[in-house]
Amino acid sequence: MDDYLGEIVTVGFNFCPRGMMEADGRLLPIAENTALFSLLGTLYGGDGRTTFALPDLRGRVMVGAGQGPGLTDRRQGERGGVEIDVSLPAQEHSGTADTQVNSTTGNNMPPWLALKQCIVTQGIYPSRS
Repeated sequence: MDDYLGEIVTVGFNFCPRGMMEADGRLLPIAENTALFSLLGTLYGGDGRTTFALPDLRGRVMVGAGQGPGLTDRRQGERGGVEIDVSLPAQEHSGTADTQVNSTTGNNMPPWLALKQCIVTQGIYPSRS
């Protein structure tokens, strides 16, 4: 099966196959990648004159673009969240307790597994119909 140009592919090994590059935010020259640039434009960076960027999925979770009832509108290429651990300020209470169960805050990160995210740079140009 052939892959579509610009398609994001997740692989279980530690490299991107031929015709793909790691989705690592790198800048590419437009002159050498005109078809891919026509699909991505500057959604993920670049100056739009000589360069454009691949999406950077390293350490990030993909979120579907668009909007729905009760959901926040997300534009394609939009980034969100923070990449730092922000500790909560210490709490002060006047009450006392006999037993201290846990004095640390818990991690709020769900279980995860790191995999290689690649973008197809040589493939079939996708049609809109």
